[in-house]
Amino acid sequence: MTTRREVLLVGEGNFSFSAALCQAAGDSVSVTTTCLQSEDVARQQDCADDNLQRLKDCGAEVYFEVDCTRLTECETLSQRLFDCVIFNFPHCGRKSGVKKNRNLLAKFFHNCVQVLTQSGEVHVALCNGQGGTPVDKPIREWHNSWQAVAMAAEAGLILSDICPFDRDKYQSYKCTGYRSQDKGFHVEGALTHTFTRSLPYSVLQRVKMEALLGRETVLFEIPEELSEYVNRDFLRPQSRHPVRIVQEQLLRELQSNGPVRMLEFEWAELFRNSPERLQACSPEVTLSEVYWIRSTETRTLDEEDTDAEEDCGSNGGQDGGARGYGLRPSLLMHVQEMVQHEEFRLGALHASSGLVFRRTPVSRSGDSGAPVFHQLLLVGAFPDGSRPLQQLQSRLETLLTPLGFSFKEEEEEGGAVNQVWVNSKGPTRVGRLATVAPPAGEGPEGTQLCVATLSLDLLALQLFSLPDWRLLWSPDPRFLAHFLPELPGPFQNFSLYPPAYTHDISFWVEPDSFDELEFHALVRRVSAGAVREAVLVERFRHPHMGHASLCYRLTYQSSDRALSHSQALGMQLQLRQLLPLHLQVTLR
Repeated sequence: MTTRREVLLVGEGNFSFSAALCQAAGDSVSVTTTCLQSEDVARQQDCADDNLQRLKDCGAEVYFEVDCTRLTECETLSQRLFDCVIFNFPHCGRKSGVKKNRNLLAKFFHNCVQVLTQSGEVHVALCNGQGGTPVDKPIREWHNSWQAVAMAAEAGLILSDICPFDRDKYQSYKCTGYRSQDKGFHVEGALTHTFTRSLPYSVLQRVKMEALLGRETVLFEIPEELSEYVNRDFLRPQSRHPVRIVQEQLLRELQSNGPVRMLEFEWAELFRNSPERLQACSPEVTLSEVYWIRSTETRTLDEEDTDAEEDCGSNGGQDGGARGYGLRPSLLMHVQEMVQHEEFRLGALHASSGLVFRRTPVSRSGDSGAPVFHQLLLVGAFPDGSRPLQQLQSRLETLLTPLGFSFKEEEEEGGAVNQVWVNSKGPTRVGRLATVAPPAGEGPEGTQLCVATLSLDLLALQLFSLPDWRLLWSPDPRFLAHFLPELPGPFQNFSLYPPAYTHDISFWVEPDSFDELEFHALVRRVSAGAVREAVLVERFRHPHMGHASLCYRLTYQSSDRALSHSQALGMQLQLRQLLPLHLQVTLR
């Protein structure tokens, strides 16, 4: 038995749309319709009596003198929840400007969410140009539009669909109320905007973790800005996450041209600092990109020699390096462990994957913008003279070049190619192929190792045409729902045309004392990842004092959640409060 959808209409004039909806939808909907005017005034409009009779015959509920910005004050409506709330051609009346109509929308959204089911929709029909989205033709300047998406964001709603207003579907509909008169709006080119709830932004929390390093268990806390990226398990078997889909397809295609073995490891995401570990990650990673971690507690396997320390979070540079632990910046530091695996065989590629962490600037580009991503490591031992690097490059080129990826070779002094960079459009570095000498005492004599690392996140971004790397980490179930087997086709985001808010922040820094990556980490921490980009737009040095002034421009924009102007402003103010405390700078 199909459940009837509960539909609420607000701001009706002559009730012609409500009557047309009842006739078009039949028994599939239960209609409740309201208008602002009293019953006597409403019945004076053209055809209102006939429409009210049609509504009565269909069993619809009709309420008069209901203000759509005060829905909860109507006792009957406040006790119910609706699957859909419809507001066609809202207007404050008479010659009201865009600011008054924006305020009307904002108040309506705040009220309607209180009578909306969790999965409900809000439909708002606007005349062409009013909404302020790229779908409007022509597009008005932002300040001259109703900024519908931004107004909805104040109530935690996102724009999930936008389509032409279907006048033909409701043949008897006659819109009224233009400038508070019994006149219709110009509905040619009008658009219906569909809004849905989004997940809220929440304050980031440090996540407690532990890592087994040899005979030692290390307890530590992930920095707040990384807390939403850990323990997500996107690469688990049967996962339908894009990074898992890309990994499966890539290994399947490589398998068709030669043996590929997927080796399972339980590598800790924490590593004990050593020159050998860090050298193994070069040239992919620089020392400043490493998240250094101080343990909160360490225990040996026999639970002796417990060593508790004060936690100091993450830090970079020499001070961080002295602490002894870091979050792995690349799977390259595990090559020796792969070669030592009991299933490692000469002439085959061996694969493993997992999370890696890097301190990076806040950027919309995937290579420099993501502080965490999934990396695929491929390792194979091949006889000298077999040109394994060229063979692996050829296999990957066959797979990736048709998809828009390119390969750039780098030669050593003798003219031989010693490494190959894999690039996406932009170009953005997606991965690296190289030949290295086997670890001392490992592997048969007369062999060389071919090693490749690929960012599964960047591969997924391009393969599925995702507009923002942050979408890969969205907790909204609508993101993963797109990748179900029965839903093929290009990716369509569930949050359309999210509003962007720009704020500048300027401050004085002492010479050579400013850690720019720590600044970007603080921006991520304060905004919970809501800043799309932080760009240095101005820098100058005081001619006498010697200290420098920096000005960064922050663009606040969410890829999957409602982000309001007031929220972005609150984040910016919090950043201004914390910046002098954490980085010892002086605000301008």
